[in-house]
Amino acid sequence: MDSFFDWNQKVDATKRRLPHWSQKRVVYFATFRLADSVPKPILEQWKERKDFWLAEHPEPRSEEVQREYHRLFTWTFHDFLDAGHGDCLLAQPSLAQIVAGALRFFDGQRYRLGEWVVMPNHVHALFQTMDDFKPEDILHSWKSFTAKEINKSTRRTGQVWQHESYDRIVRSPAELSRIEKYIQDNPKKARIRVSHASWLP
Repeated sequence: MDSFFDWNQKVDATKRRLPHWSQKRVVYFATFRLADSVPKPILEQWKERKDFWLAEHPEPRSEEVQREYHRLFTWTFHDFLDAGHGDCLLAQPSLAQIVAGALRFFDGQRYRLGEWVVMPNHVHALFQTMDDFKPEDILHSWKSFTAKEINKSTRRTGQVWQHESYDRIVRSPAELSRIEKYIQDNPKKARIRVSHASWLP
């Protein structure tokens, strides 16, 4: 994985509740979570604080200010996920295996998969897009297939994943190294045991 965000190249930007930037053949850090993984009151409180901070720190933001944003909001949100809210369906090995299989299925064809881990209520993955494949299409493919299979396996219906995913273009080898370590340390930090992760045999 050796292609990172390039300020000199075109950026395709979209915004729903979260901003999404994309460039061709770069490395992304993505997190997608189960629909019940963060209680609504916590999510609303977090969003209110984030919106206030963004209004107080308008664009353009320095790298230092961007780091503060991620410390205050990106990683705080991940702490909410690690708290283990919701049914935590992915703690079931058979369901985690469905997700693990989907992540690996097109590795080397549509993307190069880096470090990843299936946590009880969310998934982290590093991947580099190949050819003209877009990150949103890759994420949609993972979530759509696994939602159908998880509902079939559990005899449930309805929404499995939160509609929107978090994704970020990795900026540098140093940031990639930090994210790789974060993914590897995530189960220990959350005090859980996982059986499906990229660094396990």
